[in-house]
Amino acid sequence: MFRLDHKTALVTGAGSGIGRAIAEVFARQGATVWVADRDAESGEATVAAICAAGGRAHFATLEVSDPGAAKALATAIPALDVLVNNAGIGHVGNLLSTDAEDLDRLHAVNVRGPFNLCKAFVPGMLTRGSGSVIMLASIGGLVGVRDRLAYTVSKHAVVGLTRVLALDHSHTGVRFNAICPGRVETPFVQARIASYPDPQAAYREMASTQLNGRMARPEEVAAAAVYLAADESAMVTGSCQMIDGGWSAGK
Repeated sequence: MFRLDHKTALVTGAGSGIGRAIAEVFARQGATVWVADRDAESGEATVAAICAAGGRAHFATLEVSDPGAAKALATAIPALDVLVNNAGIGHVGNLLSTDAEDLDRLHAVNVRGPFNLCKAFVPGMLTRGSGSVIMLASIGGLVGVRDRLAYTVSKHAVVGLTRVLALDHSHTGVRFNAICPGRVETPFVQARIASYPDPQAAYREMASTQLNGRMARPEEVAAAAVYLAADESAMVTGSCQMIDGGWSAGK
């Protein structure tokens, strides 16, 4: 089940973390994967790993906040089956420590980025009558997260974008879903934890919001993406798949 044979997928921000895990498992499940990242070195490393394992992958440099770059990539990939809008950035701060520029910067990447990619690729999917668009939102797209004002606002917007796209394009064969992870042990998060005076205490504090007391692994988030990309999830659209260790259930 959940094979992706004969499908072409694009994963943004696939140079590391969740994006890389999704790109690698898509390739293992038979998809031809386009790895898009603003960092060519990390993106090419993902492609090399996929090819070394016998998969098919290509790299494309992409700044998701640039609508022209998204359109150019859509020209290079004329028949896309799966679009994963994974690229995103974070910010720590509350109202007093967050500037308007911080809000604008996160909006440009986290919200305008998926919008730009959908504008570029969804028309082709609509013409062909099939496609799966997967947004990487966050638990912060469904509940408030302390000291993450700009991030939470941007991820709520991603969830809203997902839902309205599903409504606007129902009965077309093109599906739109979001994955909402809790805290995930990515290289970015690991580096942040290592910067604290007591990394072990920092990990425990971050993981404590999740009922099972640990962070998710990127591969656990990628498993949900495979399901949403596969034909078996044809009845799933407008949904938010929570991979949050029970965070959203309350404590």
